[in-house]
Amino acid sequence: MAATAWTGPEVAVTGLGVVSAAGIGVATSWERVCAGLPTAATDPELAGLPVDFSCRIPDFEPQDHLDPRSLWRMDRTTQLALVAANEAIADAGLDPAVWDGARVGIVLGTSNGGGGTLEREHTRLVHEGPEWISPLVWVMAPVNMLAGSLAIELGAHGPNLVTATACASGPTAIATAAQFLRADMCDVVIAGGAEAPITPMAFAGLYQMGALSQRTTAPAQACRPFDSDRDGMVAAEGAGILVLERSADARARGARIRARIAGYGASADGYHLSAPDPTGTHAEAATRIALATAGVSPGDVDHVNAHGSSTPLNDITEGQMLRRVYGDRPAVTSTKGVTGHALGAAGAMEAAFTVLSLENGLIPPTANLECQDPEIDVDVVAGDARKAHVDVAVTNSFGFGGQNAVLVISAA
Repeated sequence: MAATAWTGPEVAVTGLGVVSAAGIGVATSWERVCAGLPTAATDPELAGLPVDFSCRIPDFEPQDHLDPRSLWRMDRTTQLALVAANEAIADAGLDPAVWDGARVGIVLGTSNGGGGTLEREHTRLVHEGPEWISPLVWVMAPVNMLAGSLAIELGAHGPNLVTATACASGPTAIATAAQFLRADMCDVVIAGGAEAPITPMAFAGLYQMGALSQRTTAPAQACRPFDSDRDGMVAAEGAGILVLERSADARARGARIRARIAGYGASADGYHLSAPDPTGTHAEAATRIALATAGVSPGDVDHVNAHGSSTPLNDITEGQMLRRVYGDRPAVTSTKGVTGHALGAAGAMEAAFTVLSLENGLIPPTANLECQDPEIDVDVVAGDARKAHVDVAVTNSFGFGGQNAVLVISAA
């Protein structure tokens, strides 16, 4: 059955929060993303591994941003999410101290959850014994605790859950949050994703499966989406949070509406554990569903923030799918050239960047794109950021297991 346009209350984005390798906070991250300055660098915590570089958040000290009394019971993933959430909530003009918590939901995406905590505690188990294991490991590491911990910190008592659709987790969370609002299950939803996967075990595993770039002598040039010379992704940490409300509610309280969540499509390749279906059939289906639910045609789309992971298979599959759906009209970018690939947080961060493109009429360049793969025949922005009038934008996220998620975001 063909998808039809969403009906019911319009869903607005009223707040943004970002913590990324490009910087702490929306303004800092956006500035570096628009400058096209890569962040990948040699990482001392990965010393001795075949791939020893990452996109780590610079100068991030949790105690500078969060109550030290809470930090000891949070995995780094949760810390990143809470910092971004605090920024987004303040940006939306909301105050957890006075809001009706029963009407506030939290839906967050992550791929690895508290994997860093598990890795650390396993090391203790092996080297120091079971008596040294933290009694908090089972309230820090499970993926659900990402949303659960934020509910505790923010006094949010509405629907609370985590989506885990690999690198599509953030858009899945945002779309789920929008449906909660449309169903009147809550009035405000804190939605997005967070990930802190820069650990030796995670990187060793990604290296063994051939997912990582191996440009160890030039890490800043390693993540090069859509470039002929790409050889893999650069893993990153980060968080992206959007505050969502019904547009009518936001207007009633005098809030600024930054953009609208207009449509969403999802599908599964059902093809391979880690590789995309090379035909792009099901990614295309998710795209067409997203456009249909938004009530727009491919010709209405001005900009696509692509998944653009810098892996040989993903980029060509996505690029050819984009050509089939849109032709050469929309300006395409991948902000991963700057931020790296933050796995379950990537799509949420990119949703925030897409909102900023809509607001500012500015499309960031795809960093390190020097020679576009001739098999990818779309208009990829490179070199400098491009001024453009953007009314309708799409952001793509594709993950291991063949998870496909596509969001349509439109101007306020």
